[in-house]
Amino acid sequence: MKIRRSLKDPRGESLLFRRRALAAFALIVLGLCLLLVRFAFLQVTHHEEFATRSQNNRVKPRAIPPARGLIYDRNGVLLADNVPAFRLEVVPEQVKDMSALLAQLGHVVPLDPDDLEAFRKQLKQSRRFDSVPLKMHLSEDEIDRFAVNRWRFPGVDVVPYLTRRYPLGGLFAHVVGYVGRIDADDVDRLDPARYKGTSHVGRSGIERSYEDVLHGTPGYELLEVNADGRTQRVLETHAPTPGKNLYLSIDVRLQKAAEEAFAGRPGAAVAIDPRNGQVLAMVSVPTFDPNLFVNGISKTDYSALTNDPDKPLYNRALRGVYPPGSTVKPLIGLAGLETGMRKPSDTVLSTGVFYLPGQARGYRDDQRGGVGTVDLARAIEMSVNTYFYKLALDMGIDRLSAFMDKFSFGRPTGIDLIGESAGVLPSRQWKAANSKEPWYPGETVIAGIGQGYWAVTPLQLAHAIATFAGHGVPYAPRLAMATQGGVNTAQVPLSNPPTGPSVIRNPANWDAVNQGMELVIYGDRGTGRKLAAGFPYLLAGKSGTAERYSRKSDAYDTNRNTAYLASRHRAWFVAYAPADNPQIAVAAILESGAWGADSTGPIVRKMLDVWLAAHGGVIPDAKRLPASTTPPVVAPTDVQNSEPIDDPVEDLPAESTSSGATP
Repeated sequence: MKIRRSLKDPRGESLLFRRRALAAFALIVLGLCLLLVRFAFLQVTHHEEFATRSQNNRVKPRAIPPARGLIYDRNGVLLADNVPAFRLEVVPEQVKDMSALLAQLGHVVPLDPDDLEAFRKQLKQSRRFDSVPLKMHLSEDEIDRFAVNRWRFPGVDVVPYLTRRYPLGGLFAHVVGYVGRIDADDVDRLDPARYKGTSHVGRSGIERSYEDVLHGTPGYELLEVNADGRTQRVLETHAPTPGKNLYLSIDVRLQKAAEEAFAGRPGAAVAIDPRNGQVLAMVSVPTFDPNLFVNGISKTDYSALTNDPDKPLYNRALRGVYPPGSTVKPLIGLAGLETGMRKPSDTVLSTGVFYLPGQARGYRDDQRGGVGTVDLARAIEMSVNTYFYKLALDMGIDRLSAFMDKFSFGRPTGIDLIGESAGVLPSRQWKAANSKEPWYPGETVIAGIGQGYWAVTPLQLAHAIATFAGHGVPYAPRLAMATQGGVNTAQVPLSNPPTGPSVIRNPANWDAVNQGMELVIYGDRGTGRKLAAGFPYLLAGKSGTAERYSRKSDAYDTNRNTAYLASRHRAWFVAYAPADNPQIAVAAILESGAWGADSTGPIVRKMLDVWLAAHGGVIPDAKRLPASTTPPVVAPTDVQNSEPIDDPVEDLPAESTSSGATP
């Protein structure tokens, strides 16, 4: 059989090869064109974007929080400091399984439930590339243990920071306040650019009220990192601007003396310079340690504070409201003079009981049988209720409340602290807004002795007495006295001009009321006469013993047991010195005190003694009393007459009612 072989076709094969070569070349050219287009897209059109992304893979910015401004008292004593510490921080985008990481990390560095709860709350509000604090204030042992195991926890690092410290502990807890960790609620209200890298913010007191001054402006540094995100070197550093230092008008010596004088008994005291409104002392007892709150207070500690029956977290000086009792009688007497309803020489007969026309129910003085005929000065000296019952009734509640409003009763004083209570100034308008009942004449009568619907804070009363001591010129109380931009810069005083002209039109009226307040200290029947001994300058003051509970009958209380009386009374004392050139005004209250002068008067006297010692015992432009003529201590012959209680027979609103008389 003959086999036929196919003949080669060189020409066809050559054409086929050329076609295939051209197709391959076209594909190569197309690929090169696509490559050039992509190259142009990456290197020309989007060069800046991808260069930035590339740089960001190598260089990481890290915010540097500013140092918080320091807080000092008026003499340069440090009240709030910054100390170095270390904390654990987590970068969420570098963690694949957060729950597993936290579980493993907890075996190396103990993480309590409070740490984890705060971390998870802030994690929800933070961006994934931002560091989130996990545990604050690491101990040296915790830092060492983490350093050994650091390789196991990508995205977790130990970071240095400055933490707040309050060297004097609870002494200034209610004034300076404290800072706390930024939580989810803060993220929405804080400027993210200004608070980048910041973990704490002011929570109360001066720390909160002057947050903008104390905080400062953050800086940043550029870090070169490897593929694991570990820092290799620092490329650039832009330093932050620290917050301004703040100088307060508070005097540590006066503050400490006041707190010690309370001896742990619940109450408050405020001292103000009537010449400028500067707050010299502001004490609320009991108090607490603000350092507990800085890096997150434990539930156990917080529960102990909130469940304490004496309420140490409650700022009594700023927020506590109490009936002022007889302490407002001098101001009501001034109202009578200023409105033309009384002259200083006008007298009233005190028979022991005052009756409204047409009524059988009476309003009594504490002295059984009364004290006889008294003018304004003697009425203030002996705190004669009848004089002020009649004066209030003659003025009427509208005139009375309008005048007392000038002393900032019933509204905030304007102090530079957040959270001040307004209190209650009895008035027809106030009752109409809070009750469907009309205003009754009997309510005007008891308003004349600081009872009934009256409710004032210790700060309000101190401000009112300071305004009077300053001859009626009102200044809003101020704690911040000056700022300082840095250690080597000068202090910048913060001005505090008067909030208006004097509220006293006739200087003679001031003299008349001042005479009565001097007689409280130096008069033969003055309720505060035991406080004069040994003080070399003239004092002026007024006691007040306001009832906490209503009496239900017209029987006189014969139980003079101090503990029993303390359970029934709020004990006040107010004073200013020197009386002929006032430079300090003080108001103090004991929530449970037998008598205003006997219980609270020594607290005020202790404050005045320390204030005088701080001035070297010499007060310019004030008359010094010769030692030989200093009025002697006159012991009361009848304890019942030592200090009248502001106790009309009429049933008063109890402290738990809507009258707002007590907190």
